[in-house]
Order: sequence, then C-alpha cells, then structure tokens
Amino acid sequence: MPDLPTPKDAAEAALFSECWDAVLSYADLCTSGSTAANQLAREAFALGIREARAAEDGIARGAGRRSSRLPRIPLLLTAVRTTAAAWEAQGQGHKLDPDLRLWLNSGKAARYVGPPLSRPIALRGLRDMQEPDAALLWLAEVEALPLHAVVRRQGLDPTAAVEELNEVRGLFRDRCHRNHLDTPMDAECRSYVRLLDAVTRSPAADTPADLSRHLATCVECAEAAACLRLHGGGLPAALAQGVIGWGGLAYLERRRRAAEVRLGPGRPDTSDPEGAAERAAASKARVRRNALLTAAVLVSGLALAVSMMPGDSGGDTIAKSGPTDSSPVAGPASALPSASPSTSAAPSSSGPVPSADGTPSADGTGAAGKPDPEPQGTSSSTAGAGGSESEAACEVRYDLVNQWPDGFQATVTVTTADALDSWRVAWSFRDGQRVDQMWDASLAQNGSRVTATAADYNRTVSANGTLTFGFLASWQKKNSAPYAFALNGKTCTAS
Repeated sequence: MPDLPTPKDAAEAALFSECWDAVLSYADLCTSGSTAANQLAREAFALGIREARAAEDGIARGAGRRSSRLPRIPLLLTAVRTTAAAWEAQGQGHKLDPDLRLWLNSGKAARYVGPPLSRPIALRGLRDMQEPDAALLWLAEVEALPLHAVVRRQGLDPTAAVEELNEVRGLFRDRCHRNHLDTPMDAECRSYVRLLDAVTRSPAADTPADLSRHLATCVECAEAAACLRLHGGGLPAALAQGVIGWGGLAYLERRRRAAEVRLGPGRPDTSDPEGAAERAAASKARVRRNALLTAAVLVSGLALAVSMMPGDSGGDTIAKSGPTDSSPVAGPASALPSASPSTSAAPSSSGPVPSADGTPSADGTGAAGKPDPEPQGTSSSTAGAGGSESEAACEVRYDLVNQWPDGFQATVTVTTADALDSWRVAWSFRDGQRVDQMWDASLAQNGSRVTATAADYNRTVSANGTLTFGFLASWQKKNSAPYAFALNGKTCTAS
C-alpha cells in the first residue's frame, strides 16, 4: 500500500506553488537560456529547502529559540545566487549571464558571504525581523502583491493590514539603523550617522550639501540612507538590491509586471486606502500608454507566465543581518517547501545603464554624475524622439513605471543598430522635471537636458543589442514624457 501524503508534504507542495515562479524568474535573469534557467532554479530550490529544514531542526534542538532567517522567497532567491556561484567555481559558468559572471568574480559578490557586519544593511535588517514580519514586508514591497493578496497569504486581519504594514516598515527601519550603528566605519562616516538618521525620518527634510556629497562617494552610507528613507518609493529597490544582489532591480521590475498581468491593468487594490492617489496616477499613465506597446507587454507576460523586462546587466546591492523580535507584528509564517519540479522559463536580456551625454540641445548638456544599481524594464508610457527612422541608428522606449504626487520612476530602453564600445544617452524634459537618482549609468542634468553615461560594467553593446537604465525624478504640476532622445549624439526614434 503506497504511503499517504503527510501534512508536511501538503504544506511543502503548496509553498512550492507560491515560490517557484519567483525562483524561476530570478534564475532566468541569471542564465543564458531557458534550459539553464530551469536547471539553476531546480538546484537552487532544493538547496534553499535543505537550508531551511536544517535551520528548523536547529531551532527544535535549541529549546525553541528562533534563529534569524530570511522569509521563504528571499531565502530561495539567495540560494539561486549561491548556486550560480557554485556553477562558476565548478566550470559551468558558460551557462550564466556574462555580466553575472563578472559580478561573481568581483568584490561586490564577496560582501554577501563575508563577515556579517560587512554585509549589506538591507539583508541584515530583514534577517533581524521576525519571519512573519519580514515576509509581509517582502511580499508587499518586492513581490508587488496587492495588500489583500498578502493578507490572504499571511492569514492577517484585513481591517488592520495597512496599520500592520506601516508598523513593519518602521521595524525594518529601526533594525537597519541599529545595524548601521554597528557597522565598522571610519570617522567621517561616523560623524554623519545622527544627521543621516534625522534627515531620512522626514519627507520634507532637506539633505545638507556636505551629507549629499558624502552619500555620493560612500557606498555603505548610501545603502543605509536607502533603507532608512521609507518615503519616496525607494524601499522596494533597497530591499531587492540589498538582499538579492546582482539583478535586484531587474527582478523587482519583473515581479511588478507579473503582478500586473495577474491582476489586469488598472485593477485597483481597494484594501489599501493610503495608496489611492498613487494608484490613480498609475492608472492615468496606463491609459495614456501606447496601445500597441501595451498589448505587446501584456501578451508577452501572459504567454511566459512571468513578467518580462527589457534587460538586466549586473548591479550593485545592499543587505545585512541581526537580532530578532520577540513578537511579530504579522501572523506566523508557514514552513518552507522542498520539491523542485521543472517549469518553462521566461527569456531575459541584458541591459546597460545611462550616464552623461554631451549631445547638444536647447538646454545644453551636463557632466557625469555617480553610477547606481541595476537595470529594469517597465510598463507605463512611451516617448518619442526627433528624426526619421531611416536616419536613426537607434530606437528608444521610455516607460513610466510609477508616479506619485511629487515624484516618479521611469526606465529608458535603447536599441542600437551599431555595436558600441561606450555610450551616452541624452534627452530633454518639457515640464522642469529633475532626476534625483539613476542606476546602471552616471547622471548629469543641465536645465531640462539630461545625460546618462554607461557604467564600467555595461559600456559595450552588440549590434542590434539593447541597453536599459532607470531613474527616480521629481515633477510639479505636469509630467509629460521627455523628447529629443540621442545616443552618442545621434538622434533616436520612438519604438
């Protein structure tokens, strides 16, 4: 007589169905093809479950004391990164994305497995939280699930969900602040700790010029600032980059697109009243979206069962570990899954980042700024550029990812007909928008003219290849799409 399935088997099967799509989506970013993506996802899933079971066994033997551990999805995503590193060490690196291989052999990757106090702030802060609280934060911020779906999955009280999520965000900030204080740092960094804490507490606080200059040159303090500043919409990126590492922003964008495909464009999350203004702005942006582009994105997302982004090209990250809470805000989380069946993977592409451009315009050009994290694609609005298609050596797509009352997030994807050894992309804004932060490129802005210049790791682009970068910016009264895009001084057309 065959053995009957145990409750543990049933729980693991259910959890597998929840986590597999996320694991496969990140594995696809890390590999050079769908076959390798499935293999990497299966091996990483098995590794993650073994680690989770070992941790649970240790807890049981330790008189019930709960050690710090990431919630199930980020735990499995870090297992993907660990498995990819093992492939590289074992001579299977040809199956991985070339930019990931460069990252794995750099000092950036070493931060995630080095001494705990040297690891990224976000990773340490998330580990320091009780697992149910950390899971609530990750599902809402990184997986982009609507709050009512998170409430269902976590077994929370729907009437208190918004309050619990805000409290969990505050807990995360507190853990990150504590970990920042514990991090070994030089005298200059130490002198800015209290000021950084004060400035990031209020959305209305101005950043002093000396602190701004320091954050532009100190990776650790910049990571801490991203984790401590809960307003402005930067928390999802801080979590994704800090915990996952390479490909964090690209993964974040894929999950947002996957959530949009599941819910349907424009469908509101009525359980989150505080997000009403942001949802309304995003809905208007979607209505303005080019119809053909919208159809292509949605059909592609549905067909592949995971969200697709224009490209990913390695990036930087943030993370950290620490103590645990005695009582979680959110309800208890369930055990981790252990199965590892295969699934078809969604293809991925590599994309570079923007930087300064000397292309002339009515407003002039600017000097290079600082580079930031990773690439990501999006789904919002398209922008045109001057010139005829027959003359242009490039096509550009401008996507408005998200918009709130005084700011927005966007990505730019450029397809070039010619191979590039380096690149700079420039454009002009119509309504006085100001770019505050850029990833996968260095930033310069002179008046309404913005220039994005390639980072060291994504300078080269093959013929008919694409480069992608993203940015955060501010706006007032009106937020029209930019125009007059140029690549290395040559006019680009709208795709």
